Amino acid sequence: MSTNRERFFALQAQTTDHPMGLEIAHAEGIWVTDTNGIRYMDLVSGLAVTNIGHRHPAVIEAIKSQCDWYLHAMPYGEYIQAPQVELAERMCTLAPAPLKNIYYVNSGTEANEAALKLAKRYTGRTQLIGFQGAYHGSTHGSLSLSGNEKKKTAFRPLLPDTDHLRINVFEDLERITHRTAGVILETIQADAGVRIPAVGFMQALRARCDETGALLILDEIQSGMGRTGKLFAFEHYGIIPDVVTLAKAFGAGMPMGAFMAAPEVMASLRSKPMLGHITTFGGHPVCCAAALAGLNALIDERMMENCEAKGALFESLLNHPAVQEIRRKGLMLAVEFESFEQVHAIYHACLERGVITFWFLSCNNSFRLAPPLNITEEEIRDACARMSEAMNSVLG
Repeated sequence: MSTNRERFFALQAQTTDHPMGLEIAHAEGIWVTDTNGIRYMDLVSGLAVTNIGHRHPAVIEAIKSQCDWYLHAMPYGEYIQAPQVELAERMCTLAPAPLKNIYYVNSGTEANEAALKLAKRYTGRTQLIGFQGAYHGSTHGSLSLSGNEKKKTAFRPLLPDTDHLRINVFEDLERITHRTAGVILETIQADAGVRIPAVGFMQALRARCDETGALLILDEIQSGMGRTGKLFAFEHYGIIPDVVTLAKAFGAGMPMGAFMAAPEVMASLRSKPMLGHITTFGGHPVCCAAALAGLNALIDERMMENCEAKGALFESLLNHPAVQEIRRKGLMLAVEFESFEQVHAIYHACLERGVITFWFLSCNNSFRLAPPLNITEEEIRDACARMSEAMNSVLG
């Protein structure tokens, strides 16, 4: 075995029988370059991670600077570490009340697992409710509240006492009762193909949780950190959750997750039992330094301001007659076709033209677009010209 490609397939566990297989040499801004020197426009941001682009200079500088001081020092919660404190202060300043306490973890599914535990611990109840079409991660609790039955069946039994509602179906909200500990919903359902709840439905959901005492958990792992044109996607709805979960773009390219809640809610994890939730590497100081630098870049460089206009430009230019629907909020798009076979062929045709797109696990007849927020109008026009050429080559 002499090449990295051979070692990759022989020695690394694979997630599918057909990985993309790009061999990466460098990434910068919206561009990913392979070991053959071919440049690709990354229009999925490493799957909703690099909202501010690959290797933002402020993030790279923050990582290098923190490495001069210390890396891991102690599992989360025991030592006072400046990168954690500074990021917490920034996030808790930006988040609306009562979301004024933050707990760091390593990933999105960990954030959701912890949020579900928090709901059960705080309320003393057992039932958890999710939604059809949801994707919250691949660990047991997150999978239990996800909606893709095809992905769940092989791993049953999962958590008991769960239920799944339908978004925008108001009568389903009656199934939230005084025995419900928490309701978890992606503010915008990503893996289902960018399914957007109605404002009235979200407000009714908030009211029903208030009425029953259930905690409302909004999963913003893919829709958060400016992707929709606002820092938190729930800001579009005029509501505030009891818990919000974050990851992916939150770490600005580093492995990082978090959940935020009111201090009195979060305090329930401290005792009875002590260490009600614990993580060794959550809040890693290098990750926190990167996250803070990325957050500051997102805000200081005003990357969110033109998300809606940029998304609308994508939508207007992707006007092939075979496109059945485009669902979009800001720079979070699903472009729907008749079949997965069409999407798969278009994906490969785009890759041949230097454009990275992808599909959705729970909506495989749509491909996803989630480019870095600082993509330029010129780059959007270039990308759409390439994608249009790819669609024409496949569909005529």
